[in-house]
Amino acid sequence: MTPEWTKNTIYFSSLLSSRDEFKPFFEALSGILNAQKIPFHLLPHTRDIWARDYMPIQISIDDFLEYRYDPDYLLSTAKQDRGSKTYTSLVCDALGIQTRKTDLILDGGNVVNNSKCVILTEKIVLENKHWYSKKQLIDKLYEDFRAEKVILVPWDKSEPYGHIDGVLRFIDEETVLINDCYKDDLNLSHTLRKNGLKTEFLHYAVKKPHRNNWAFLNFLQTQDIILIPTLGIDEDEQAFDQLGHFFPTYLKNNHFIPLRSEDIIKHGGALNCASWTVEEF
Repeated sequence: MTPEWTKNTIYFSSLLSSRDEFKPFFEALSGILNAQKIPFHLLPHTRDIWARDYMPIQISIDDFLEYRYDPDYLLSTAKQDRGSKTYTSLVCDALGIQTRKTDLILDGGNVVNNSKCVILTEKIVLENKHWYSKKQLIDKLYEDFRAEKVILVPWDKSEPYGHIDGVLRFIDEETVLINDCYKDDLNLSHTLRKNGLKTEFLHYAVKKPHRNNWAFLNFLQTQDIILIPTLGIDEDEQAFDQLGHFFPTYLKNNHFIPLRSEDIIKHGGALNCASWTVEEF
């Protein structure tokens, strides 16, 4: 599989640049990327800004896994707060990207991987229960992701989308960084360590943790840059300092940059959610 730290091109929904509510954010974002000479492109035919959710998962340089993007939060009118459904095939056809299709119901916010291991929350079991038993599902995940290891971790039901990318991220091939609010989740830590991964934690020394401090782990990473979402809150500086410690090469090369992101965070996602990153020739 293709980890974030090997990717060199970024895509965003064209809605980020065209909708008035997102234009100030996109101007700041594109300004940083242009200054760093990091290529980015806009995705056509998108119906919400959360490109990570509906775009395929890159397994290798020319292998893109396209899943069924039918998450429950788009099936109920009461849950359509993240916008209407984007049809992945339309976007990929417009870009000239050929995909390998799977019948698994999934969304990209529930996928975090290094080169050999993929981690998802157990929400994927619920979404595919009519077609696969848990064992069959895990076997299917190994097959589709061409992974050496598949790890399912508990789903925090307070996070209705069942996403993993605000819970933990890979620091490197061996180590996972877990957000502060999950530091006491012994089941999560045990599951990761049982599967041979080391764990580190973000810590926020504040009297009252902000409800959106999950967003710090939802950073945008490529081989050239890490963009850290900030919110103008007490945790900003603490998160930035700790993440700089865990990703020292980016910090040393001045490729570790904060970006105020309230304009998208208030809609339920942050920088990883709003981007699709790929490794291109």
